[in-house]
Amino acid sequence: MNPAAGTALDTSVLVLNRMFMAIHVISVKRAFCLLCKELAEVVSVEDGGQFATYDFESWRELSDYRRTHFRPEHDDWVRTGNSEIQVPRVIRLFSYDKLPRQTVKFNRRTLFARDGNQCQYCGKRFPTSELSLDHVVPRSQGGQTTWENIVCACVACNVRKGGRTPKQAHIALIRPPVKPRRSPLLSLKLTQQKYRSWQAFLDAAYWEVELK
Repeated sequence: MNPAAGTALDTSVLVLNRMFMAIHVISVKRAFCLLCKELAEVVSVEDGGQFATYDFESWRELSDYRRTHFRPEHDDWVRTGNSEIQVPRVIRLFSYDKLPRQTVKFNRRTLFARDGNQCQYCGKRFPTSELSLDHVVPRSQGGQTTWENIVCACVACNVRKGGRTPKQAHIALIRPPVKPRRSPLLSLKLTQQKYRSWQAFLDAAYWEVELK
């Protein structure tokens, strides 16, 4: 595959276990490796919400047909030799039965994603490098390091609040912090049109699908 297709190779693929349950999000390169080794198949959400499955060869043939007759909007393509193959959005592993994780990871990355890089005091959005994490109830007053007590805060608001509660500092939260039911990183992916087909496999899921 041609490394020049950097944008396509930077996209993501949802991985299902053998029972069609979402378990991971991986790179396109990793997905093609699994398909070529016949460890997985492509799962395509067709018109009307029906599912169709393809092995690597049949997916390549379908890609040739689509490339010649029409190119679906929002799809990505990777060049392979003298042709191009459509990037699959979902694949299913043939022999993986493990269930998805049932908890959402608590770390800086998911906290920034949950709050959308928005300071929860002034409401402005900042690059991650310009944000900090603030204990709503300070640790000095018994506050815990939990989903319900940590928010994104810009430097100015964090300094203004200091070691006080929002009430003591006379500032208000944009919204109360809560533990998300689904990985915030995954929710950000679902805002993009190209990943909308993932929704069919995630609607009933409350666990975290890990991004690799």
